[in-house]
Amino acid sequence: MKVAAMTKQIQQHPPRVTGLRNRLPLNAASGFRNADLLDVLIDFLGLKNDAALGRELQVSAPILSKIRHGSLPVSAAILIRMHEVSRLSIQELRACMGDHRTRFGMPDDEDSN
Repeated sequence: MKVAAMTKQIQQHPPRVTGLRNRLPLNAASGFRNADLLDVLIDFLGLKNDAALGRELQVSAPILSKIRHGSLPVSAAILIRMHEVSRLSIQELRACMGDHRTRFGMPDDEDSN
């Protein structure tokens, strides 16, 4: 009986710590991995942490924290600032967080021409 109850509890509450920087795997609302985008930028720019990234992007630490934990989406303004600082294309930055749509803000329809 204890095994069944424990299995049910695990299914209801998945573990929240999944990586080196204790990040959630996906932003449940959008399906994007915002934490992965921040991690790529930190590594690409040779920075140590979110605070250093915030200084480079001129974005406050609480904003980056909210983006990392999925309570705030990556806005167009922040995405553009990331592009300006890193010189990575917008498409590359979007791919880093799992956004592989061909058109920004539009779902890909395989049926449309």
